Order: sequence, then structure tokens, then C-alpha cells
Amino acid sequence: MNKQMIFAAGILAFGVAAAENLEGVDEMICSVAQAQICLETGDCYSVVPWELAVPDFVVIDTKKKTISTTKASELNRSTSFNNVAKTAGLIYLQGVEGGRAFSFVIDEATGRMTVAVSRDGFSVSVFGACTDTDI
Repeated sequence: MNKQMIFAAGILAFGVAAAENLEGVDEMICSVAQAQICLETGDCYSVVPWELAVPDFVVIDTKKKTISTTKASELNRSTSFNNVAKTAGLIYLQGVEGGRAFSFVIDEATGRMTVAVSRDGFSVSVFGACTDTDI
């Protein structure tokens, strides 16, 4: 196994280890570990999140229904989502912005996050982890 694979595995393990129980949490901070983009031609590519302008961290507030970059990032980006549901230990967020539909699924017990973003002709899948902002 090459050094890049070992490094990537270490980052993924840290992301999962840093996640925590999110039951009853309304505000969390999330980080992306992996991303993949797929085109309507059937071609899919693994990419690093910053190639897609995905911020290192986002703050999700389920009460305000917002996803925002952190102040430290100086990106000053925020979007709202239309739907939030907490069912069977999972948090579901859905919204539409800028011609893109997005959907988050966050496991309350582990903090693991799966995100799908799509628009006409392509989709992006993202995997990461979330933790309570009050850690």
C-alpha cells in the first residue's frame, strides 16, 4: 500500500473517531472525508473535496435550517434547506439552491454523514462526519 493510501485511511479513521452521538443536538459541525462526481455518461471520478469548492467544515443548524461555512474559513457562505426530519436515529436534510438539489443523511449515533448533490447531467456524493458544536 502506498503512502497516499495510508494517509487517506488515517484521515478517514480520524473523521469517524472524532464523530460523536448527535441525539438531541440541533447544531453540529461537519467535515468531508471523500467525494465522488458522476456524469450522465456513466463516468465517475474520485476527487478531493476542495476540487469541488467544498469547504473544510460546515455548521449545520437544524433549528434555523441553515448550512454555513465557519467564521475561520472566511468564505461567508450559507444556504437554507427546506426539510429536516429525525427518524429512526437518522437526520435527513433536503434543499434546493442554484439549480442543485441536495440531501444529507446523518447518523445520530455515530455522526457519519452521507450527502448527495445533483443537477442536470451530474451528481456529487460526499462522505464525512459530524460532531456537536458544543464539544
